[in-house]
Amino acid sequence: MSTWVEKLRQFNAVKAQESNGPKDSTEERKMFEEYYLEWGGGRKRDPSYASIPCFYTPLPPEQDLILQKLREESRAAFLTRKSAALLENEELQKLLDLLEDNLSPPVEDRMINFEDYLKVKDQVSPKCKDYFSAITFSKLYKKDPHGRIAIVEFFHYVMRKVWLQQSRIGLSLYDISGLGYLREADLENYILEMIPTLPQLDGLEKSFYSFYVCTAVRKFFFFLDPLRTGKIKIQDILCCSFLDELLELREEGLPRERQDSNWFSAASALRVYGQYLTLDTDHNGMLSKSELGRYGSGTLTSVFLDRVFQECLTYEGEMDYKTYLDFILALENRKTPQALQYLFKILDCEGEAALTVFSLNYFFRAVQEELSRHGQDVVDMKDLINEVFDMVKPDRSGRITLKDLIKCCQGDIIVSILIDVNGFWTYENREALVAAENINNR
Repeated sequence: MSTWVEKLRQFNAVKAQESNGPKDSTEERKMFEEYYLEWGGGRKRDPSYASIPCFYTPLPPEQDLILQKLREESRAAFLTRKSAALLENEELQKLLDLLEDNLSPPVEDRMINFEDYLKVKDQVSPKCKDYFSAITFSKLYKKDPHGRIAIVEFFHYVMRKVWLQQSRIGLSLYDISGLGYLREADLENYILEMIPTLPQLDGLEKSFYSFYVCTAVRKFFFFLDPLRTGKIKIQDILCCSFLDELLELREEGLPRERQDSNWFSAASALRVYGQYLTLDTDHNGMLSKSELGRYGSGTLTSVFLDRVFQECLTYEGEMDYKTYLDFILALENRKTPQALQYLFKILDCEGEAALTVFSLNYFFRAVQEELSRHGQDVVDMKDLINEVFDMVKPDRSGRITLKDLIKCCQGDIIVSILIDVNGFWTYENREALVAAENINNR
C-alpha cells in the first residue's frame, strides 16, 4: 500500500515539474508566425527582394502628420541644395571672361576649339564643370574647318540650362504633392506671387489680379491639359513656350506689338476681359447664349452656339469667365490640335467620335439659312460635303475623326466654314479675295 502511494506521489511530482518547465519553443514560434501574418503583422517576402532594390515608396497617409512633415522638410532641403548649385551672375560673368580669354585662332571669329575648351574647364568653378562635356561640345559643333564652336552659343546654352533649372526649382516649390505636377490652384499661386516681379504688369490694379491670374492659368491648362485631368506636369510647362512668354514681361522696354501678341501681357488680359464685360449686357457676370452670339462679328451660327452650351460647363444655362476663356482660346488658335479637339467635341453632335454626312449637313444647313437671310447665293449642300471629305481624305470613308482632322492640316478651315457664316463666305470667295489683294499690291 505504501509502495503504491509513493509511486503516485513521484508521478504527480514529475508531471508538475513538466508543466512548469520550458515548452517546445519551435512549436510556439511557428504558431506565433501564423497568427502574426494572418492578423496583418507582416507579409511573406519573395526571395528576390534580397537582390532587387525598392524603387517605389508610397506617399505617407494624410493622417500621419510626422511622416508628412518629414517629407516636406526633406523636399525643402533638397530644393535648397539644388538652388545653391545654380550659377550666380558673378560666376556666369567670370565664365564669359574665361571664354573670351581663351579664344582659338583666328580669334576674330570668337570661337573655341576642344583643347582650349578643356583648358577653360580646368579654370572654372566646380559648379561650372558639368557644362563642359564632350557631348555639349559636339551638339554645338557646326562643321567649323578648325574644329571650333562659337563661345556665344555655348554661353547661351549654359544660360538656358541655368534658367531651366531655376524655373524647375521655382515651380517645384508650389508642387504640394511632390509628384512633379501642378494643380490649378498651385499654378494660380505661382503666377500671383510672380506679378510683382514683372515690370510690364506694374499698371495692373490689385482688384484685377484674380482675373489676370485666371486668364493666364487657363492658357496653360487649355493647351497642356487637354484631357482635363486638373493637373499639368512641370516638365511640360518647362518644355512649352508659355513660361518664356510670361517671363518676357520682365523686359521694361517691351515693344507694343509684342505686348499685343503676348497672351500674358496686361494689354491682352484687359482686352479679353473687356470683351467679356461688353458681351455681358445684363451685367450678371455670366454670358447667355444670346450674349455669346454677339462675339466677334456676330456671325457664329445659332446651331453651333447651341452645341457650345450643351457640351461646355455652364451654370443654369449661362457661361462663366473661365469657360469663356476656353472658348476664346479655341477660336483664336484653330490650327492647334488642342483647339481642334475642343471644337471637334462640339461638332460631333451624334456622339460617335466622328463627323458624318449627317453632322456636316446639320451645321451647313444653319450656315445656308444665314446666307439666304442676308441675300447671299446658296451653295449646293451635296457638293460642299463632298469637298470637305476631299480636303480631309479620312482613313474611313464617310467618317472624319479627330485624327483625320488634325492630319489633313486644314482643320481650321473646315471648322470655320462649319460654324461661322463669315468664315464660310471667305472660303467660298477666296479666289476673288486673292485676286483683289494682288491688284491692290500692284
